[in-house]
Amino acid sequence: MMKMSFDAVAKKLFGVNYERLTRTLFLELVVFWGLHTAGFQVQIAPSILYLMTGTFSAGIMWQALSAGDGGANMENMFMLPFENRSLVFSYTAALGAYTLLTKTAGLLAVVLAVSAWSGMEVAGSVLCGVSAVLVTVCVYPRKRLRGVLGALWAAVLLAAIFLLSRPALLFPVLAVSCLAAILLLSRTDAYAFRCTPGKSRGAVKTHRRYSVWRYLFRYLTAHKNYLVNTAAMWGVACVLPVLLGQIEARFVLPIGFGILSMNTPICILLSCDPALEQTVRFLPKQGRGFCAPYCLFIFVCNLAADAVFLCSWQIQIGTITPLHVLTAAFFALLSAAGSVLLEWHCPIRGWKIESDLWHHPRKYVVPAGMLLLAGLASLF
Repeated sequence: MMKMSFDAVAKKLFGVNYERLTRTLFLELVVFWGLHTAGFQVQIAPSILYLMTGTFSAGIMWQALSAGDGGANMENMFMLPFENRSLVFSYTAALGAYTLLTKTAGLLAVVLAVSAWSGMEVAGSVLCGVSAVLVTVCVYPRKRLRGVLGALWAAVLLAAIFLLSRPALLFPVLAVSCLAAILLLSRTDAYAFRCTPGKSRGAVKTHRRYSVWRYLFRYLTAHKNYLVNTAAMWGVACVLPVLLGQIEARFVLPIGFGILSMNTPICILLSCDPALEQTVRFLPKQGRGFCAPYCLFIFVCNLAADAVFLCSWQIQIGTITPLHVLTAAFFALLSAAGSVLLEWHCPIRGWKIESDLWHHPRKYVVPAGMLLLAGLASLF
């Protein structure tokens, strides 16, 4: 029973014959070998390596659990006879394998290729990733764990990573965390992972005229993870002056604008909702009716992040001029136009889970173009 449930979820994520997993692992090996032979080396402390692995794995696992198509898939499985514990563990194992083998392994391929490491550090990274996945899948269906108890659990793990750097001390703590998570999972109701509709907020006000802006704001309020990602970009904008403050403003500010254009969720609204894309393409004057407001919406989001970046730079470094403000507006508008053009002419298809969209290589096309343009702009 457990093997059948695991195959039902895993084949949706990895392909019928697991060909997608094989292709991903091969690409990760190519990336590791290519970076390793390049000879570029950086020093990464074990605690930072463990922290990166754990937080990255937890974030990806949360995205996988929050994906609407994943919840809908569980609804289909509830129609068949199932044993509660087997379904919970098979669902967790499939999503955990997806997270660790396709996402976390890619991060480790890059990090380990450019740093010196030992076998114990690799084992610690893997154990941190597994612990993060198990803790996340325990916290997700339990609202009471999303508050103080969940924060306390995470704080204990973080303290262990930074204070108990020796594997002989850190590994037992992570093992206990994994064991506690497994015990909680054995008592988790499978229906807690079902796709539940949002709570009613009362009657929705009707309007005589359609508004793409109104739809986009409603979409964001219905998908809180998109708002969290936007808030995270603002946090990055606040930190960038600390990381890049030693470089002259005319060189580094355009690079910061290029980095802040990587707000993936708001740039894939058509790709993540094929029904919306099909509907929009049948609308008359769709270029003016949808694409123009959509471009303006992304422009406002990008400009907000750039404004936070400029304010943080002015507070910490200073020397912001009107030319820098105009440059920010230019980069925000250009990246918004590029994102909309990609969504309209080259939407992402064939994805299995929403997390694939967030980490699709296409997300780097516009930011890479902005960084190249930033290099040219800094010269003039």
